[in-house]
Amino acid sequence: MKKGVLVAALIAAGLMAALGSGCRRGKGQDSRQEGKPKVKIALAFPMTGDNAEYGQSFLVAAQIMVDKWNQAGGVLGRQIELVVYDDKNSAEKAASIAQQIVSSKDIVGVLGHFSSGVSMTAAPLYQANQVIEISNTASHPDYSKIGNYIFRNNTVISAEFNVIVDVIANDLKLNKVGIIAIKTDWGTAAGAIAADLIQANNKLTLVAYEQVLETSNDHGPAIAKLKAAGAEAVVAVGMYSLYGPLARQYKEVDPKIQLMGVSNAYTQQIIQLGGTAVEGLIAPVSFFAESEYPEVQKFVDEFKSRLGIEPSALAAQAYDSIGILLQAIKEAGALDREKVRDAVNAINYPGITGPTFFNSLGDADKQFQKVVIRNGKFVQYKR
Repeated sequence: MKKGVLVAALIAAGLMAALGSGCRRGKGQDSRQEGKPKVKIALAFPMTGDNAEYGQSFLVAAQIMVDKWNQAGGVLGRQIELVVYDDKNSAEKAASIAQQIVSSKDIVGVLGHFSSGVSMTAAPLYQANQVIEISNTASHPDYSKIGNYIFRNNTVISAEFNVIVDVIANDLKLNKVGIIAIKTDWGTAAGAIAADLIQANNKLTLVAYEQVLETSNDHGPAIAKLKAAGAEAVVAVGMYSLYGPLARQYKEVDPKIQLMGVSNAYTQQIIQLGGTAVEGLIAPVSFFAESEYPEVQKFVDEFKSRLGIEPSALAAQAYDSIGILLQAIKEAGALDREKVRDAVNAINYPGITGPTFFNSLGDADKQFQKVVIRNGKFVQYKR
């Protein structure tokens, strides 16, 4: 069995046991407890397929928050239910799911989708039907511009690349930088942004920019070009599945190469898939599981007890995103979508990924920490 398949199987095996009673898969039909209809929030992520590990971890994180509220009495005197949809990280599937969600008048909002391209396919439907969408992962600059019901509880990708560029230029004091990006809408757009920021820094030289298929495990041709160009650091723009094969193959031809990742590299799966080859990889994150803050540790302990692995920064953002939506419902005092939207706009939420508020576009501003893989685990990176 391939390592990636094994990781997916292990997570899937424990997923249903990890979830509380407030989660249901379906089409949004009425569910009642003690005579009161539940407050319903849709969750739409890849629950199967190549990116299922992300979606499954987001579901567990969201369910922890829902259980926390339900144990305290719910919101507006009602229990809360997650209605789960599997979009397979497919734009076509997401469009169909978005239509189902907007047709269900009792769904207040949706947490989703995963990649920027998929999120941006569904968002116009949510906007046109006044359904709040909060994505914990969409980083394309144009995503939140779709409308005033569209929010992101993460930063635009340029903010992450600013941190990466600073580390390469000022901490590591390297000069020649290469980029390897997955050939998807998100990868192409993000890779171009990274290239612009590297070229704008007078301490850095962009020596090569290569794209690879997201589904490929053979990056030899791209690596050969990056090495021939003299790259000292390589910025990898992709999902966690890119990092393991890339690191193993690159370290075989250049053991000293410095690999840099974006925030979605902060997941235990890349250590399982990459082993010692991913040692030294550095990435910016909005959340670090080893933080000493009590609320962070409560979440980490509960997440590990349910799924058996540490949560990623993106899972933590899913946890906060559900909390933001529930807090907004409470402050609005009603399930009226416009009132809830206004409450989200005005919120200042003390989340485990830091204090969160939204600007006029619906973008959250995050403060980044930096992590590095040392001796088989993520630790804080220090200059």
